[in-house]
Amino acid sequence: MKKILQGLTVVGGLLTAQYARAVSFYDPSSSLGLSTADLVSTVTKVIQWVLGLLGLVAVIMIIIGGFRWMTAGGNEEKVEAAKKILTASIIGLIIVLLAWAIVIFATGTLNNTSGVS
Repeated sequence: MKKILQGLTVVGGLLTAQYARAVSFYDPSSSLGLSTADLVSTVTKVIQWVLGLLGLVAVIMIIIGGFRWMTAGGNEEKVEAAKKILTASIIGLIIVLLAWAIVIFATGTLNNTSGVS
């Protein structure tokens, strides 16, 4: 069973390597799609990427909190710890979504006032 799992891991790793988008060290801006973009769109892309990563972390923390709650086995201390994790991660996710909305609003306002589209 262990050898089958290792074989599947190797095959999966080889298959996913085809879809990896490696960043060129010689010209990272072209491989990231930032070579011809203006400053506002570049900053917006970077901020949205960071916020997306933070949103992913918040969702993973929600999953961890739910798993801890499900495996608490009726222990009130573990349930309370899981509730704290869930509460904090949901608040974090709300903050990330609000930050994303603020970035979209600010860049839209900047584009409208500056006349750049």
